[in-house]
Amino acid sequence: MKKTVAEYHIDYLQILDPDGNVQGELPAFARYPHELINLYQRMTLTRVFDTKAINLQRTGKLGTYASSLGHEAAHVGMGSAMHEKDVFAPMYREYGAQFCRGVKMSDVLMYWGGDERGNNFAGPRQDFPWCVPIATQCLHAAGAAMAMKLRGEKRCAVASIGDGGTSEGAFYEALNLAGAQQLPVVFVVVNNKWAISVPLHLQTAAKTLAQKAIAAGIPGIQVDGNDVIAMRATMEAALERARNGGGPALVEAVTYRLSDHTTADDATRYRPQEEVDEAWKVEPLERTRSYLISIGSWDDGKEQALLADCARQVDEAVNEYLATDRMPVTAMFDHMYEELPEAMQDQRETAIRYDRSGGHH
Repeated sequence: MKKTVAEYHIDYLQILDPDGNVQGELPAFARYPHELINLYQRMTLTRVFDTKAINLQRTGKLGTYASSLGHEAAHVGMGSAMHEKDVFAPMYREYGAQFCRGVKMSDVLMYWGGDERGNNFAGPRQDFPWCVPIATQCLHAAGAAMAMKLRGEKRCAVASIGDGGTSEGAFYEALNLAGAQQLPVVFVVVNNKWAISVPLHLQTAAKTLAQKAIAAGIPGIQVDGNDVIAMRATMEAALERARNGGGPALVEAVTYRLSDHTTADDATRYRPQEEVDEAWKVEPLERTRSYLISIGSWDDGKEQALLADCARQVDEAVNEYLATDRMPVTAMFDHMYEELPEAMQDQRETAIRYDRSGGHH
């Protein structure tokens, strides 16, 4: 005997198309122009900041930096939907989400400038620091969500991860735990089509990344990650469901990495320019701005005023970062162990001598 024992489907949500036209019904928050203007302002600030950070790196005032160009809607939609008491376990380029949660631009600059004090960022103290090891932040979020459930707290954890990270074992382990224990956690896959130089089709044979939730017994949904309205609405629904005992969810935000992977990368070596050009036609800021103009809530004057204000805010953050006293070279040793091992004591002394020599041993 042969029969079907289970069937699944993955929904896709888009509310604003690339031309700024509304598809279907607007969610409640999007019916108020001031709410959409706020989201657009946050996205614009994130992009202006991103451009400045890359310029700082190119002029030797910042270390390797991971750009968020093209991810603004996915990140702002994610961060703006969260409550302050929730817990965020980010990857390393979700600046838009973190700015929504109170992280300062100068914190981000300090971190990429090699100063670990940047990881002690402003905003909710329960949020996790940036996570460079791929996918481990998903386990952190699942663990935090387990604590919330055991304590009976009406809170959620959110983990963000890239498409390449969904190939890691830690990602599957986190999903499995969340599903088995029905934890209040939302996993957000920001699918930007490239895991450094590895394209999506070489990472997985799955038609969507959202369907990876099926094996864990949790719902998965695919969203237009360049549509801030769809992203915000999807996150609000998933978070509200989780807070009320409905269990975890996986949200796949389909977007595109318009920049290099980091400033240490050169995407022209592996990515066709035609693909990038096509991605620019569907980027998030243009469609949001077009919609606001179409409803009479935005114009060129407001745009220029916004850009000027964003530039001012970014410049203030840069000045704060550049004026911060440099940490001594010994800091990397002094805050690692309660009692420094003997071998590292020798390294500490060597580092001091090297630092005093002005970089010449």
